[in-house]
Amino acid sequence: MATQQATPAVDTPSCGAAEPVELAAATHDFLKALASPTRQRIMLLFARGAELSVNEVAEQAGIGQSTASQQLDLLRRARVVTSRREGKAVLYRADKEGSAAALADLQAYLRSCC
Repeated sequence: MATQQATPAVDTPSCGAAEPVELAAATHDFLKALASPTRQRIMLLFARGAELSVNEVAEQAGIGQSTASQQLDLLRRARVVTSRREGKAVLYRADKEGSAAALADLQAYLRSCC
C-alpha cells in the first residue's frame, strides 16, 4: 500500500514580529522548485530568453519526456516558468515577473521574522 507524503508543515516565525506571518504556499512552492538540481539544470536552459518545448527540455537536460513535463509543471506552479501554446506545442520560458513576485513574497516573509 502506497503512502502519501504529507506537505511539511511550515513553521510560523514569531521572532520579533508583532504578529506571526505564515509562509505562503506559493512561496513554499517557489523555494521547493529551486531546491532540485534537476530543476536548476532546467532553468539554466531558459537563460537568455530561450523558449523550449517539453521535448527540447527533456533532450537538453538529459531526462525523460514525462519527467521533463512533471518538472516543468512544478516550475510553472511555482511561478518560475510560464507557458504558451503554439499550435499543438506548449512552449516554456522563464517567468521573470512571476519570479520577481515570488522573491518579493519571500522578502516580506523574511522581514516579518528577522
